Amino acid sequence: MQIDKTPLEGLLIITPPRFGDHRGFFSESYNRNRLAEHGIEIEFVQDNHSLSETRGTVRGLHFQAPPHAQDKLVRCGRGALFDVAVDIRAASPTYGHWFGTTLSFENGHQMLVPKGFAHGFMTLEPETEILYKCSDIYAPEAEGALRWDDPEVGIDWPLAGITPVLSDKDAAAPGLAGLKTPFA
Repeated sequence: MQIDKTPLEGLLIITPPRFGDHRGFFSESYNRNRLAEHGIEIEFVQDNHSLSETRGTVRGLHFQAPPHAQDKLVRCGRGALFDVAVDIRAASPTYGHWFGTTLSFENGHQMLVPKGFAHGFMTLEPETEILYKCSDIYAPEAEGALRWDDPEVGIDWPLAGITPVLSDKDAAAPGLAGLKTPFA
């Protein structure tokens, strides 16, 4: 298992090994004990699976506030996506900074998004599936969002002439200036 740090404290890229032969491959996508060997001790309580039919679908940037804040372990089951996390921890030296990377079926990378980050993604291929583990259950009363295209954050989405497909809720999310972060 390869674990790479990102410029944002706590945000990690995890790549489980794949063992392949003429039939395909086998990969252990999650193993609590192997992660604990690297100091990652998170109890996941919910698995989510999302399908986006259209290339250029943007979902996010979402988070849940305490007491239902969530750590997420995100991977791509089919297709490819540009996965993004924005630091919204008020006391963090990287508050408002973002990091993004491509997660795909092909590369097998996963992103560990800790509490205190807003998370979102854009599909790079049609019929892209995202699978992710959460450390707390979905609690609609605790959900929050940050605008996906806030110029203050400045995410460099790989749009390349694509008009993004958004939900009404995501299109209306506040920017960083209007965000009352629940993360000290």
